[in-house]
Amino acid sequence: MYLTSAGLQRDKNSYEFKGYVLPQYDREVIKANTLKEPEWIHFGAGNIFRAFQGNLCDRLIEKGRMKTGLIVCEGYDYEIVEKMYRPHDDLSILVTLKADGTMEKKVIGSIVSSLVLNRECKEDFDVLESIFAGSSLKMCSFTITEKGYVVKDASGNLLDAVKKDIDNGPDYSDSYMGKIVSLLYYRYKNGATPIAFVSMDNCSHNGDKLYDAVITYAQGWADNGKADKGFADYVKDPARVSFPWSMIDKITPRPDDTVYSSLKDDGITDLEQVITTKKTYVAPFVNAEETEYLVIEDAFPNGKLPLEEVGVIYADKETVDKTEKMKVCTCLNPLHTSLAIFGCLLGYKTIHDEMDDKDLKDLVYNLGYKEGMKVVVDPKVLSPADFLDAVLTRRLPNPFMPDTPQRIATDTSQKLPIRFGETIKAYRKSEDLSTDSLVLVPLVLAGYLRYLKGIDDNGNEFELSPDPLLDELKDLTPEEILKRQEIFGTDLFVDGLGDRIIKMYYELDNGNGSVREVLHRYVHEVMA
Repeated sequence: MYLTSAGLQRDKNSYEFKGYVLPQYDREVIKANTLKEPEWIHFGAGNIFRAFQGNLCDRLIEKGRMKTGLIVCEGYDYEIVEKMYRPHDDLSILVTLKADGTMEKKVIGSIVSSLVLNRECKEDFDVLESIFAGSSLKMCSFTITEKGYVVKDASGNLLDAVKKDIDNGPDYSDSYMGKIVSLLYYRYKNGATPIAFVSMDNCSHNGDKLYDAVITYAQGWADNGKADKGFADYVKDPARVSFPWSMIDKITPRPDDTVYSSLKDDGITDLEQVITTKKTYVAPFVNAEETEYLVIEDAFPNGKLPLEEVGVIYADKETVDKTEKMKVCTCLNPLHTSLAIFGCLLGYKTIHDEMDDKDLKDLVYNLGYKEGMKVVVDPKVLSPADFLDAVLTRRLPNPFMPDTPQRIATDTSQKLPIRFGETIKAYRKSEDLSTDSLVLVPLVLAGYLRYLKGIDDNGNEFELSPDPLLDELKDLTPEEILKRQEIFGTDLFVDGLGDRIIKMYYELDNGNGSVREVLHRYVHEVMA
């Protein structure tokens, strides 16, 4: 059995006998429709895209609600397209890992074209320009990570690659975002049809981050005469180019060896994982959890796709902001970071194993229900209690989700301000609450200080996860780190909270076994 168009046609009965859900539509017809009148292009060809956006489109095609498919473009790691998408005719297998141990296996056929954002590949770039010139294009979406939108350094100066692109103009842009904005300029010059630029990356106010990046190039080119003056006005006009906010949530780890073995046992012979020269882990299959959420600001000047029919929520900007705060500040992300920190300190390799540890399970249950829910933001379109219950009872404990504390610990210094700083600020603003009542939030922050030593609770060294501030923070004392307001999102010392964190840190750093002892003691103090 092969994962190609010819393989599916030849081995259709074998696939179905093994329990695979196959496309019931004519992919060639969908492809022809798409190339003639494209409606949706996506930048970022990674695992989350295939598991989420690709499946959304697939379901809409199956329902007869879309006659076009998805075009995906990769602008960072071209090998993903060259070594994974194209050898499999843009097909992939979505393996949904359910908490009861079952696997749902589905061949995703909605992705009908894969391209690279490379000017040296003229054939692909010509196709991209024709797509952006088309009036039918409604949405250009992104999963390129938060770093993909960065155009300035910490001092507010343009990055060298950005400055070079602005100086050279759109026809010679070479940075990832510069090439995308040049395609938008091509659209402007060919009718200036409206379009929605939709970031679906897991970061706060992602639409604003995307807008800031795009307008930097557009205004720069307009100001230096490299583009029409009207281009910047086009980008600034939400009736012509919109940048909706979105909240996305779906856990999609690296391709798992156990899943690979299961698919191989089914008889599929061409599913080997590829590790690119840029260290991207991809395979012809993607494994993901069942639960998923996507809330998008309803701002689509050229018309929107019927995504609400497959579970996506269209809402106003305020509601999107509230759903993001609910997830990031209370119901998921703080719990993930807590498990990442203490999981590394206690030697765990998977998140689901941590949820079998009573102390760690009690930590996140009480962090969510007792400390976080007192200040949770309720978006109304999603229930915070139901969301948190799903996280704690189905998502984190799922023994078939191969996610790791080491992966989640990546870039922790960048995550703490919103994951914990917002809760601290909410307690301070409340007339009925005080940070004096917080126990687990300061414990996690103290745990972060202890984590930075890179020594586990048994006295063994472990590798700290990548973080842009890692080298700098390792040379600072705990007291110096806690004074860095940009890391914690607030001044921790205005009400004694910082002093309690320092005390907890030294308790955690009191010899082998102290992490376990202190964790157990404080968690049970909250539960008493």
